Amino acid sequence: MNIHSRNLSLDVFRGLTVCFMIIVNTSGSGDYTYGPLKHAVWHGFTPTDLVFPSFLFAVGSALYFSRLSWAHFSASQVYRRILKRTAIIFLLGFLMYWFPFVRHADNGLQFIPITETRILGVLQRIALCYGVAALLIYWMDWKKILAIAAAVLLVYWGLMAWGGDYSMLANLGQKVDLKILGEKHMYHGEGVAFEPEGILSTLPSLANVLFGFLVTYYLEKVGRQPAQLLRLFLVGAGLVLLSWAWHESIPINKKLWTSSFVLTTVGWDMIILSALIYLIDQLKWQSWTGFFLVPGRNPLAVYLFSEILAILLFFFLTPDGRSYYSTIYTSVFQPIGNYFGSFMFAIVFMLICWLFGYYLDKRGIFLKA
Repeated sequence: MNIHSRNLSLDVFRGLTVCFMIIVNTSGSGDYTYGPLKHAVWHGFTPTDLVFPSFLFAVGSALYFSRLSWAHFSASQVYRRILKRTAIIFLLGFLMYWFPFVRHADNGLQFIPITETRILGVLQRIALCYGVAALLIYWMDWKKILAIAAAVLLVYWGLMAWGGDYSMLANLGQKVDLKILGEKHMYHGEGVAFEPEGILSTLPSLANVLFGFLVTYYLEKVGRQPAQLLRLFLVGAGLVLLSWAWHESIPINKKLWTSSFVLTTVGWDMIILSALIYLIDQLKWQSWTGFFLVPGRNPLAVYLFSEILAILLFFFLTPDGRSYYSTIYTSVFQPIGNYFGSFMFAIVFMLICWLFGYYLDKRGIFLKA
């Protein structure tokens, strides 16, 4: 099996994740969003909660193939590559949250000072997890990586139990973020200063990346025959069941990225990936994969475009003072139904982002930090 066929299932998995990520991020109206396309309010799990962990899982899977290429470089060259990629992705995330660097005020546009910018976020977490995971994968064999992933979940469980409860404002991660980041550098979408991509909760999210690497390592070593895929499927199902049993002592919670949340998301990713590999590699059902290969081969570019486009649509205002985002939804999509219109707005938005990715793909442009 060549490199292209080995990567096809991973690219489709990543493309599915990016498309779903855009759909759940760009609902026409938050008041009219189907339940499965919303995050769990606090404890619990919805399909939307699987999106970000799946992206981290895919990062880990891609690291397996990156490690193969590292054999051609010296240790110092590998370290520089890892550090450069980590820094660029982190900086892109930081600048994206700061963009467009001004906000509307009573006296016109007002510059947003750097003292009020959000430091952490989605791309920043991806960067940090990538950097740490890449170093561990470069230094260690799979057994040590598995031990570290398990230890990370147990340590985080112990820290959270020791340092507070599992409420939004009294958990240990919140205390750490307030102390180190400060309120003005945290996310305020919940109505208070609370960072869902906080410092402490980045620790267990590292395990999602490490498990992505371990699953790919397993598949490349034992093969992708039905028996091996069934084993992967069953282990994934077992992790999901284990996570719900663990839920009694450490609740499944995406915003705290609890250890039980890691197990349930890794389990579902194993189930989905094993099914995709069976369909694509074993049954050769590949005619439908082309659509998802576009964002799957250029995930960073498509994701950044989706976020910047949404930011601009919210930022620019119509003469009556409404954002173009809400105006387009209410005038074009809401007439076909509140919930269905909101959903179709997200679908069309995703397709626009897909077209951007298609344009890049046709010209051989791939954003690789």
